[in-house]
Amino acid sequence: MTSPTSDPDDAYWQRPDPSAESLGRPERDERLATGFNDPGAGYAGPPRTDPPAPNWRPPTIAHPPPPRSMPGQDIDALDEAEGSARTVTYGVGLVAGAVSVILVCLLCARVFF
Repeated sequence: MTSPTSDPDDAYWQRPDPSAESLGRPERDERLATGFNDPGAGYAGPPRTDPPAPNWRPPTIAHPPPPRSMPGQDIDALDEAEGSARTVTYGVGLVAGAVSVILVCLLCARVFF
């Protein structure tokens, strides 16, 4: 099958002529024909590796001391410090809120008056 516009270099990629003689099928490989279930015909797996040498690990030189115990905690003092911190935080928030309300009132007064 040829096309009037086809390039002669494209002849390799064209379909074969139906009237041409068949090239035939290749011979089957007997190992593939029997299947891989046959232990003598299939893949036997990777080769075995040698075991590691008995002294393959690096020597251990220093043993660190065990961790020290933590100091005791005074729960009442911690609660008091947290309460003081909460009071300071609320105070700063109230002051910042009051300042922002005053600034918004001043800006709105300038816009309306």
